[in-house]
Amino acid sequence: MHLDKVEALINFAASLNLCSVIMSYKSILIQTDEKSIIITINRPEALNALNKSVFDDLEQFFLHDIKGYEDIRGIIITGSGEKAFIAGADIKEFSEFGQEELRLLSRRGQIIFSLIANCGIPVIAAVNGFALGGGCELAMACHLRIAAENAKFGQPEVNLGLTPGYGGTQRLPELVGRGRATELLLSARIIDAIEAERIGLVNKVVPIGESLQAAKDMIAILATKAPIAIAKTLQCIEDYYQPDINGYESEAARFGECGTTADFVEGTEAFIQKRKPIFLNK
Repeated sequence: MHLDKVEALINFAASLNLCSVIMSYKSILIQTDEKSIIITINRPEALNALNKSVFDDLEQFFLHDIKGYEDIRGIIITGSGEKAFIAGADIKEFSEFGQEELRLLSRRGQIIFSLIANCGIPVIAAVNGFALGGGCELAMACHLRIAAENAKFGQPEVNLGLTPGYGGTQRLPELVGRGRATELLLSARIIDAIEAERIGLVNKVVPIGESLQAAKDMIAILATKAPIAIAKTLQCIEDYYQPDINGYESEAARFGECGTTADFVEGTEAFIQKRKPIFLNK
């Protein structure tokens, strides 16, 4: 997605009074590990269910605080404990909402997840248990998904008389195809990590307890690549799914923009000289 569209989303969030600045995180934990940031959804007593507090914290980080981590090459999102990545949304919080309140809640979730998808840094979901409803939608907003063997995925909203609200009806078809997505969305069927990998929802399945380390290992690989080229590649991929954008034209533009970077010079010189490049994100 082009930056002006992300900006429009941010402005829309502001119009809904969704961009309040908070002083500290209440429901997520942030830690750095070499070139990565690990974001842990920290509501283990509720199986890390998404609520207003979690959305506030994610909005604060991806809208504001991410700007303070210039040297970071990847972000990992995971859940606290061993049972759940995110078991869904906190249903009690919106069970009495009316039509307009539900619409605004849905738009807020979509906007925050779009900020994740468009942050310009690879985001990996380390799925360590249940990823249902909003949890599955958050995982799909990430660029890559690594799942532990005990992970479960699904969109069970129709069991509650609801549609998915945070992008599930859009991102699931993108990842697994229309036919499979339709079956999963309409049946509310829960699938295991192996099936999720087979249909393309998950990139890799690892033993229980190893999803976080596997995500770190993936970021270590990505950290050897040119950061600007990574960001522009992510933008091209996102543009493919925008109906008003010609993906080929977007790719050509980003290709040309990379030619103005010092990392392009370094990468091509290193290739010719048969050495490993040292990228400086410039």
